[in-house]
Amino acid sequence: MMTIYRLMAPCHFGLESVLKREITDLGYNIVSVEDGRVTFEADVQGICRANVFLRTAERILIEAGRFKAETYDQLFEGIKAIEWNSYIPADGRFWVTKASSIKSKLFSPSDIQRIVKKAMVEGMKRDYGIAWFKEDGADYPVRVFMFKDEAIVGIDTTGDSLHKRGYRKLSSKAPISETLAAALIMLTPWNKDRILVDPFCGSGTFPIEAAMMAAGIAPGMNRSFTAEKWINIINKKRWYDAIDEANDIINMNIQTDIQGYDIDGDMVNIAVQNAKVAGVEKLIHFQRRDVQALSSSKKYGFIITNPPYGERLAEKEDLPELYRTIGERYKELADWSAYIITSYEDTEKYMGIKASRNRKIYNGMIKAYYYQFMGKKPQRLKRDNIEE
Repeated sequence: MMTIYRLMAPCHFGLESVLKREITDLGYNIVSVEDGRVTFEADVQGICRANVFLRTAERILIEAGRFKAETYDQLFEGIKAIEWNSYIPADGRFWVTKASSIKSKLFSPSDIQRIVKKAMVEGMKRDYGIAWFKEDGADYPVRVFMFKDEAIVGIDTTGDSLHKRGYRKLSSKAPISETLAAALIMLTPWNKDRILVDPFCGSGTFPIEAAMMAAGIAPGMNRSFTAEKWINIINKKRWYDAIDEANDIINMNIQTDIQGYDIDGDMVNIAVQNAKVAGVEKLIHFQRRDVQALSSSKKYGFIITNPPYGERLAEKEDLPELYRTIGERYKELADWSAYIITSYEDTEKYMGIKASRNRKIYNGMIKAYYYQFMGKKPQRLKRDNIEE
């Protein structure tokens, strides 16, 4: 009988609903949705598929334990009680790669890491009946989250964060992460039949993520994962099956109108290179162009973009004029929608238009807003009333 694991998928705060929908669409049952994390149940194939297919998760962790811990003694005993031999072989290399604490009595990450590693060793001694571990086998990195005095222990199957798709060899100075870009696109009604323009494309993340969605390219199919070496849990064939499934879904024989502009020609060249690595350069038109030149005769298009928001004082002086220009160009487009992520709080004021919706999102440690200006929906063709 196949083991069912409880898996945790961290994500950007405020975008849990997008990740929940992705996991449900993959066919897995949601256990809980918490701030910045969705927990679900899946078998070993699900571990592989989640890593390969999920666009908005940061990583996939096996939940090894969850218990109350208000003291370091409770933390130690709780960690020690976990059946570590179910996850980590006797030669496994294990360490606590990260500890975080929110609203908990135990708040020192370094102390939590030290206690957890010590308790893991004691638990492994009990499970394997040996006193010393060489740790020269596969990696089993552990992450511990303390939340309201509850310890949540996860073993990281992913390794490098899932935003590292492998295509962004070069980037701009303030790039939006691939997982965040994908989630923001998925919050819109855009589909591959509609025009999409990013007038501040930088290294091309929004257009590339959109093109990958349009062509059905799974975000994790061209990278490796820590759990690929966990032969005690996952047969290598499971990973091949997930990649075969991903390959079967790709369809490059599609027509798209995805455009990326930037005023910086060097950035446009970088975006083109990144799109080539991602295998979607044929689906995107990149061009050096100022936002002042933004225009289109097409209707019902989408602007999805991350414009400058002036983290430096000198840049802040330019923002009113920049956002006024964005507003003017947007109003000239027929029935378009605009989705803008920025930390600039006067966006609506200078664009001269009220957003239909505004969503608070954290882009790294920067509090940002996702302004959503909804255009008209395309009219569906009415079917003739044909009598049966």
